[in-house]
Amino acid sequence: MNNGQLEKIIGYHFKNGDYLERALTHSSYNREKNTKHKDNERLEFLGDAFLDAIISIELFHRMDGETEGRLTKTRALIVCEKSLAEAARKIDLGRFINMGHGEESAGGRSKDSILADGTEAVIGALYLDGGYQTAEKFVLELLKDTIDKAVEGKIFLDYKSEVQEVLQSRGAPVNISYVIDREEGPAHDKTFFMHMECNGMRYGSGSGKSKKEAEQNAARQTLNTLRRGEDF
Repeated sequence: MNNGQLEKIIGYHFKNGDYLERALTHSSYNREKNTKHKDNERLEFLGDAFLDAIISIELFHRMDGETEGRLTKTRALIVCEKSLAEAARKIDLGRFINMGHGEESAGGRSKDSILADGTEAVIGALYLDGGYQTAEKFVLELLKDTIDKAVEGKIFLDYKSEVQEVLQSRGAPVNISYVIDREEGPAHDKTFFMHMECNGMRYGSGSGKSKKEAEQNAARQTLNTLRRGEDF
């Protein structure tokens, strides 16, 4: 791929083109080409750290008076895999990523995980090549719409859809339901306690001031447990 096209899209020319080349190299490419330690995973690690810092500072200034918990939740909406993948599609990042034929055949150029990781790697590359302000400018421009919506409370994480996708990716039929365990409090101020079931097996639990909120929290606990590789 012509990395110069991507440089035009993002409005930055790398002094050291090796940084961008590495940021755009997926591990599957190296497995096929046998070029060890040349993929973007280390840059992804670096970019993730600066992404969190840049968004944290932006929210600190824009959400004056908000609690730490509110700031943390808002940041999570912005830096999550789905948001980063959507931002990556705006600059057509998937077209520029070097990846193995197997991964590409499996739809790798459109996978949220690969696009999100690639975005973080580009942020890391921009920091190394141009410094903090260069990385900050890229992040705030690329994620401007997402930041605005998150600050205004117009987006949220749909854990129910996400957990369904994760379970479906494992190949088995998925039949998910949410079951009320109990309700507490007066009619005007109830708290609902629910758990999620899939194919008759009990998964995560959650509570909330509405059934929808309790369902989302049960799905979130399920996702967290699945990602840690733990059993229910």
